[in-house]
Amino acid sequence: MDSSQKQFKKRNAILSYLRNTDSHPSAEMVYNYLKPEYPDLSLGTVYRNLSMFKAKGDIISLGAVNGVERFDGNTCPHVHFVCTTCDAVNDLPKIQVPEALNEEVKSQTGGSIDVCQLTFMGQCKNCLTTSLKGEETA
Repeated sequence: MDSSQKQFKKRNAILSYLRNTDSHPSAEMVYNYLKPEYPDLSLGTVYRNLSMFKAKGDIISLGAVNGVERFDGNTCPHVHFVCTTCDAVNDLPKIQVPEALNEEVKSQTGGSIDVCQLTFMGQCKNCLTTSLKGEETA
């Protein structure tokens, strides 16, 4: 197999992983997941492909979570919750991005809206339970 075919397989594997996980992985998480199947995969290859996919609109960046950029293969508008303790990122599919919010921003800015990413941040149920248990034993 020539190197362009290998590169294409890696590229497809990266995109497939992002589209089939709800873990909102970082580049390193993608790399660690795919490395056993693609031993010659480099972290640089993952970063380059993520950048390309992001520029093409095939994936979205959720921005930095605790200083590390996280990605999502689901490009449809949806809401996220980020735990500030364990860095988990979860989709909130029952909460819709309010169209009225987009209209209000358009009205106030006179511009257009390309993307609205709505993210809530706080402690997830597991971390909140753990911290409350820790307070009870203290």
